Amino acid sequence: MTTEPSKAPPLYPKTHLLAASGIAALLSLALLIFPSSDVEAKRTTLSLDLESPVEQLTQDQDASDALQATNGAAESPFAQIESSAEDTKETAQAEPAVVEAPKNPLHREVIVAKGDTLSTLFEKVGLPAATVNDVLASDKQAKQFTQLKHGQKLEFELAPDGQLTNLHSNVSDLESITLTKGAKGFAFNRITTKPVMRSAYVHGVINSSLSQSAARAGLSHSMTMDMASVFGYDIDFAQDIRQGDEFDVIYEQKVANGKVVGTGNILSARFTNRGKTYTAVRYTNKQGNSSYYTADGNSMRKAFIRTPVDFARISSRFSMGRKHPILNKIRAHKGVDYAAPRGTPIKAAGDGKVLLAGRRGGYGNTVIIQHGATYRTLYGHMQGFAKGIQTGGNVKQGQVIGYIGTTGLSTGPHLHYEFQVNGVHVDPLGQKLPMADPIAKAERARFLQQSQPLMARMDQERSTLLASAKR
Repeated sequence: MTTEPSKAPPLYPKTHLLAASGIAALLSLALLIFPSSDVEAKRTTLSLDLESPVEQLTQDQDASDALQATNGAAESPFAQIESSAEDTKETAQAEPAVVEAPKNPLHREVIVAKGDTLSTLFEKVGLPAATVNDVLASDKQAKQFTQLKHGQKLEFELAPDGQLTNLHSNVSDLESITLTKGAKGFAFNRITTKPVMRSAYVHGVINSSLSQSAARAGLSHSMTMDMASVFGYDIDFAQDIRQGDEFDVIYEQKVANGKVVGTGNILSARFTNRGKTYTAVRYTNKQGNSSYYTADGNSMRKAFIRTPVDFARISSRFSMGRKHPILNKIRAHKGVDYAAPRGTPIKAAGDGKVLLAGRRGGYGNTVIIQHGATYRTLYGHMQGFAKGIQTGGNVKQGQVIGYIGTTGLSTGPHLHYEFQVNGVHVDPLGQKLPMADPIAKAERARFLQQSQPLMARMDQERSTLLASAKR
């Protein structure tokens, strides 16, 4: 006897099954209208190219940007920059596929890596060694292509038969060299771009060292040194700088092909130190001599610079009763000690004649300079003397005369600096320094025509900066 298998009762109510069928149909329709490839394309086409000579994105910022790109263009903080009005009107339409144009097979580019030579670079693009010889023999200046730098790019143009027709390379932002093949061989050509000069403004606040704060503001190391030199007569950058000090600088920028390729002179600057503000303006007189003056025409330059070593630390001050660290007895310290790394340059405090450039007892390697009839300066414990510095020679203010060392009775690398007035030792940090001549009366009107617009611009830039910070 056979028994029919019993029918299993339905797992879901009939109304649920009908609803599920409806949802599946809607999903199928949605996939037909909005293909997944289009959605993916919108996630990957977000691109933002920011060019900045100062700022560099950190790894955390890169990761954040990548996450924003994955989440879609609408979530990007740069969405208003990236999307035009026409783009926003067509968001419902699928974006066309981006097709990259095929590269020119006759154009090759190689980047110089460590260990590369001109021969290895030619080999990378499929050119025989004989071609290198032909190129170098064609023109005496062609040998400049052998002076390769790591990261330098060489561009090759080839004929259909694989022969070299053109070789090009940018040796700097302002200079490029080219070899072009002609009927008589390769001809060398150098193209030099003359930069356009424009002015730029930066503002900074000291919250660590001057060099670090200036770099954050956008000043290069050389511009920071120039600023310190401008104000070096009034501010001792070894001991006077305090957190909260501020500076404003208007300086020349060199621009080529829309890119900043260098800097020129400081045109005007303002430095607030311990609540006191110093202002400097560069002025070139009718004879072509340039110098810095205060806004009212007094010279920033004095007969002596305040500190003969840039950014050094004062390790011992002027004292008539200091205990000598080596002799271990009370002995007058008739100068100021500036501690700095071995080899740091030492500058002459003023114009003068070198009375001594040699050994002097416990001072070790020493330079003594006579400045006119009244003043004399001494520089001790030098590692060595700068080229050309010798007894009987003349030096200019700011000229490098030697380097920080530990010669003589010294416990570590430093400069021992003394200042004498009419043969009497005085404290270099407290001595009032004689001034240089102010702007000549005949040039005062011309000076004001140049200085007043610069002062006005610094005031305007600072006001704009403060207004932006309050928003």
